Amino acid sequence: MKKLLGYLTEYRKECVLGPLFKLLEASFELLVPLVMAGVIDTGIANRDQGYIIRMCLVLVALGVIGLACSLTAQFFAAKASVGFAAKLRAALFNRIQSLSFSDMDAQGTSTLITRMTSDINQVQNGMNLTLRLFLRSPFVVFGAMVMAFTIDWKAALIFVVVIPLLSVVVFGVMLWTMPRYKQVQAWLDRVLGATRENLTGVRVVRAFGREESEAAAFQEENNGLTHFQEFVGKVSALMNPVTYILINLGAVALIWVGALRVDGGMITQGAVVALLNYMSQILVELVKLANLIINITKALACANRVAAVIEFQPGMVSPAGGEAGVDAGVAFDHVELTYGGAGAPSLSELSFSARPGETIGIIGGTGSGKSSLVNLIPRFYDATAGRVLVGGRDVREWPLEQLRNLVGVVPQRAALFTGTIRENLLWGKETAGDQELWQALETAQAKEFVEQKPKGLDEPVEQGGRNFSGGQRQRLTIARALVRRPKILILDDSASALDFATDARLRQAIHQLDYRPTVFIVSQRTSSLRHADQIIVLDDGQAVGIGTHEQLLESCEVYREIHESQFRKEGRQ
Repeated sequence: MKKLLGYLTEYRKECVLGPLFKLLEASFELLVPLVMAGVIDTGIANRDQGYIIRMCLVLVALGVIGLACSLTAQFFAAKASVGFAAKLRAALFNRIQSLSFSDMDAQGTSTLITRMTSDINQVQNGMNLTLRLFLRSPFVVFGAMVMAFTIDWKAALIFVVVIPLLSVVVFGVMLWTMPRYKQVQAWLDRVLGATRENLTGVRVVRAFGREESEAAAFQEENNGLTHFQEFVGKVSALMNPVTYILINLGAVALIWVGALRVDGGMITQGAVVALLNYMSQILVELVKLANLIINITKALACANRVAAVIEFQPGMVSPAGGEAGVDAGVAFDHVELTYGGAGAPSLSELSFSARPGETIGIIGGTGSGKSSLVNLIPRFYDATAGRVLVGGRDVREWPLEQLRNLVGVVPQRAALFTGTIRENLLWGKETAGDQELWQALETAQAKEFVEQKPKGLDEPVEQGGRNFSGGQRQRLTIARALVRRPKILILDDSASALDFATDARLRQAIHQLDYRPTVFIVSQRTSSLRHADQIIVLDDGQAVGIGTHEQLLESCEVYREIHESQFRKEGRQ
């Protein structure tokens, strides 16, 4: 939490003025019982109507001034807390953007979303309450006790007994609840994870008629969170009744002692009323303080979760400097990849080289390591053994920005963003003109359907590109990669939604590009790879065959089985 306070540096003035105006309000509030004592002992006792009216006007003035101070304090507290949360959210988002794929896998998407939203909202709320009440409530409690001692120190000894007892209750509950609120937020991560999984796969859930079972599974997670929150809430809720009991017992004792001292002529009736008012102020402020501590406890738990991500050091470091190379050759030198650093390797002893301008096909069964292989080239993951070289340099020696500027990646799942077709294509190259965009669309076999759209390049794209078909989304993502004119183009099973004729035209158009990129094509179809310069056949993370289509048909049993199974299927069709 201490490190997070650095994001408050721009709001030093607000952090000082907010509590200051709250203390001014509290100071005026502490004067109210003394004015009331004067009304009783002087105005009412002497039947002085003018004095009573004057004191009532003083009470009104104290209320108006206190309200003005309170509103001013709220303004400064809100400005500081909202600004702090905005900067914290930006810092957290920037840190998440710097995480490697491995780091993202380790952290988990659902927990990162929770920390970006719920946790930061809790921190903002806690900061707001802290600036307004953290100094005010203790100030009123101790101020009321001091004022009580100025009225009658013997009667005020009751305050000395009550306040420590209240402190034990308040801080005891706080120490118990703080670790539990951390567990509540962790459970919230699980509920969010289940929600995100179901919303993402809603079509699959409905296709298999799993609505009821998934709803039951979610209900189980949600009930677990609810019951745990209720358990923690019950303990937290004990704070208010216990503090009320202690305060009211103190008030009973105060009335009894005050009555005896009034009867003995040692204090006035107005003094007893003032003491009771101070006891009531202490009651109200301690209840506020108890609720404040609960909220601060939640905010601290959430702040520690946010700080854990912000302070997390990415496992992938980008070297500084270096000149961008022009050689687009790629080489794998005894590469091994194990996700998370544990378990069975996804790739083992993989070695091959691709010269600039070559087309490399990658094929294999599900889980054979095809995507893992191409993800090592732009350094989405780091090899756990061996080296991946681009342009003769280990990818770990390349500045990440320079390396990824060389590479155009079209992932398995076509991802488009809310905006327009033009805005999505400009992700590839921000300065690209319309001619470059249309040329990329033509190569990606997307020009025809984009031209048919009423607004052309400015046709709206809904979230995830859901207003386009699967094949259209794939072609648009390929065009986005081609706009960059990358030296290395990776098509990770990105033509699976295309028919054979469109797929063939796409491969032919890429082959005819004037800048001759090195192309990596991941595909399940041997027909899509038969013209590649090299085809790498993967089986359980190992290269069981490397060669041309004809060579592999003769020498690689795995490739021959894949080809023959597809050939027989196409023949039946």
